[in-house]
Amino acid sequence: MDWTERIAGIRRWTRGGERAPHKPLLLLYVLGRFQQHGGNLPIPFSAAEVDLKRLLKEYGPPRDTSPGYPFHHLTSDGLWLVDTVTGPGSPGPELGRLRDGQATGRLHPDLARALSEDPRLVAGIARFLLDANFPASLHADICRLVGLDLDGLETAKPSPSGIVRRDPAFREKVLMAYEYACAFCAYDGWLDGTAVGLDAAHVRWWAFEGPDDLANGLCLCAIHHKLFDKGVLGLTSDRTITVSARFVGRSASARDMVLSLAGRPTRDPQPGMDAVESDHIDWHGRQVFRTPSRSI
Repeated sequence: MDWTERIAGIRRWTRGGERAPHKPLLLLYVLGRFQQHGGNLPIPFSAAEVDLKRLLKEYGPPRDTSPGYPFHHLTSDGLWLVDTVTGPGSPGPELGRLRDGQATGRLHPDLARALSEDPRLVAGIARFLLDANFPASLHADICRLVGLDLDGLETAKPSPSGIVRRDPAFREKVLMAYEYACAFCAYDGWLDGTAVGLDAAHVRWWAFEGPDDLANGLCLCAIHHKLFDKGVLGLTSDRTITVSARFVGRSASARDMVLSLAGRPTRDPQPGMDAVESDHIDWHGRQVFRTPSRSI
């Protein structure tokens, strides 16, 4: 069985392009526990609840989501089993019932056996889940939070058939359009003839049907790319920068690099090249940016 293909087929709630990475975050958390403990130990919901709540708050959509949702609903995909003190089977997604039933979860024994027999599979599944649900700027942070160490593991397992590949030319197209300068702060560093600290950021994430098109891209420095993907920074329909009121920064550098951006127009691409389309900006505003925005 190709477990990566099986995981690619997990059922996820969808509506109008909204993000629902609840099951992928649970799976990444479970893979981290599997790697740390060297096996498929049952995970009490009482232990997972706090960790999943933090993961969903940090890397889920802006709306509040219960950690009981993925703990229960992943059982429908044949990858995850839940038991309670009264026997096998999940009592449902309600937090009270999961707590009262002293629910525990574990990977399906067949999947756990495959992971034990081939350590590369842990990395292969984790890489797929990360690529399919989150921008690359967040991968290392998510791995640290769930306790996954993918360094040194072989990750060359083939991707599931039918998965669309990223366009390797996207980065160069975006950086060239913005003349190798951050669209937010104008940083334009080079080292030995190569741009450094500059990224091609997707406004609508590639994992959520964001195309590798210039109209969905921004050239951003590494720090503003991370803050944009975390929802600290956003855009209005006329491509004015917004800053989340939830962001707190008291230092001069935080004021200069982040807070001062509020209300500032983005740098435009070269004449004749596509600026970011409003549809992608609207998606980012709904699914990523942490409202409300700061007043100017």
